[in-house]
Amino acid sequence: MSSTKKVFSKFFFIFFLIGPSFAWGETINLQGIAQEQFKSLSKELGLAVSYVPASPAEPLGITGFDVGVEVTYAPLNTNAAFVTSSPLDFILVPKLHVQKGLPFGIDIGATYASVSSFNFSIIGAEIKYALLSGNVALPALAIRGAYTKLGGVNSLDLNTLSVDLSVSKGVLFLTPFAGLGMTQVTATEKAGLNLKKEEQKFLKPFVGVKISPLPLLNIVAEADFSETPLYTLRLNVGF
Repeated sequence: MSSTKKVFSKFFFIFFLIGPSFAWGETINLQGIAQEQFKSLSKELGLAVSYVPASPAEPLGITGFDVGVEVTYAPLNTNAAFVTSSPLDFILVPKLHVQKGLPFGIDIGATYASVSSFNFSIIGAEIKYALLSGNVALPALAIRGAYTKLGGVNSLDLNTLSVDLSVSKGVLFLTPFAGLGMTQVTATEKAGLNLKKEEQKFLKPFVGVKISPLPLLNIVAEADFSETPLYTLRLNVGF
């Protein structure tokens, strides 16, 4: 099977499993965890909840507005420190994602997720600036900064900071995009276990495509290739 077919099979797998996944109700428990396990947990959980652009580089424009739902699939290493009642092979992160165009090629955005499978929530925000807006001849080029924060886990304080550079070029109703990002994950345990704060940085290249079959409806598929790969599908209404 080609790499392209493998990526899109992941996208199908996300939606096939999203319903049953919500019934797990696991809880992250840091009791008995060692420093190396905590580092592994910080990496896998941090990348799983990090900001996913799920949009091309071209700006929305001053009247532009996108709102949609998306889900991110992140595989887990069962030897890592997701201390739950049973081993888990993946995590699904469903989100509400909103983006608004501003003047001067600037877009702002926000995400919210409630991950019932692990009993935590995520908030995120982004600001994107189009260095090139793109036209018939030239692609769009943009730089973005983003932040996410984990909520609902009393024993863990975790947040991520991301920056990325992306490029996109629309062709008919398709807009392929690609980019390279850097994500910093910062995790601090609050359970009195005397574990050191973990601060790790990861390169995060990504590719995706925005499909606009109807004037107000679009679908975005994105794959992020870091130490923990992420596969995201987004269903969006745009104005």
